[in-house]
Amino acid sequence: MARPSRNLDQALLAAGRALLPDRGCAGLSVREVADRAGVNLGMFHYHFRTREAFLRAVLQQAYEEMFARLELESAGDGGPLEKLRAALRVLGRFLRDNRPLLGRVLADALAGEPSAREFVRDNLPRHVAVLHGLFEAGRKAGAIRAIAFEQALGICGGAVVLPILAGGAVAHSGMVAPARSRSLERTLLSDAAIDERIDLAVGALAPSPSRPPAAAKKRRAA
Repeated sequence: MARPSRNLDQALLAAGRALLPDRGCAGLSVREVADRAGVNLGMFHYHFRTREAFLRAVLQQAYEEMFARLELESAGDGGPLEKLRAALRVLGRFLRDNRPLLGRVLADALAGEPSAREFVRDNLPRHVAVLHGLFEAGRKAGAIRAIAFEQALGICGGAVVLPILAGGAVAHSGMVAPARSRSLERTLLSDAAIDERIDLAVGALAPSPSRPPAAAKKRRAA
């Protein structure tokens, strides 16, 4: 007979999610996770069997929570640009709220850590595909200018992602005065700040207003 879970698996996952930003995938200790969760090592191995399976579960749980919201927003009411704004809001808030975890996972992936690389490889294409579908729908509807998707992704990433990563790193570095840290939180990391940058990015993707012919401009000037 299987032993009752008593939500011990969720306690372990929560402990792993809290420890991972500081420890990294390579440095995360199974014993430390179990101690933080108040769970014995036997129950850790009962639920996850291996450290690698546990790492995958921690990362996937965080991602799936976000991806469910992303799919819901991208399928909601509104035109192509409003759906794109809603999707970018989900991604921006997820990045802001999980910046230490995601930053560490990305660093681990770039350093060649297998669990982090596998997570990025398997999941990055999923939300990029959602954005690509929204972009194509907007372009077909004439709401987005005819540029390459990669260019549009760069515009949105530069407006939404970079300020969160760079601004968050500076704000929480301890190298700036508390007043400056609070200012960065407000002007770069707040919901209002993220939404403002999303509006600017989406506005940049809109078709340029048609310019009147030169002859018409001269007639108006005369």
